[in-house]
Amino acid sequence: MDLNIRIAEKADCPRILELINELAVYEKAPEEVTVTLQEFEDAGFGTNPVWKAFVATDDNIIVGFALYYTRYSTWKGCRLYLEDFLVTEDYRGKGIGKILFEKVVQEAREGNYNGMVWQVLDWNEPAINFYNKYAAGIEPGWLNASFSKEQIENLTAQIAN
Repeated sequence: MDLNIRIAEKADCPRILELINELAVYEKAPEEVTVTLQEFEDAGFGTNPVWKAFVATDDNIIVGFALYYTRYSTWKGCRLYLEDFLVTEDYRGKGIGKILFEKVVQEAREGNYNGMVWQVLDWNEPAINFYNKYAAGIEPGWLNASFSKEQIENLTAQIAN
């Protein structure tokens, strides 16, 4: 294996998006990935980038990634938010996830963030076990809430009336 960890580049976006879709299938929600390649590229490399990522490559093929951004907490201040983190199935168990995760932790330290946060599905035992090795605090009791773009449009139309 010729493993390399580096910062993602715009040219990596199609492959990262493939891996995002692989993650969505694993998380039993493939239909939830609706972002287009253009939107994804613009959000990471446009005039106002909102995300960064590390990629793991083997022989110049991306086999894993960790995508993150700054999240602001009114209670804690700036925190690094790990949005997605995946090593493709054929490369799991080789220590690549550990290297990627620790790279993000290092980024949080170097960026002087007040902490690092992420989500894990309650049924994802392999991920929970991985995070427990780092003594991560996994919080019960919080429910995710969201609006889709369509819901926002419908709500704003209702509010205007």
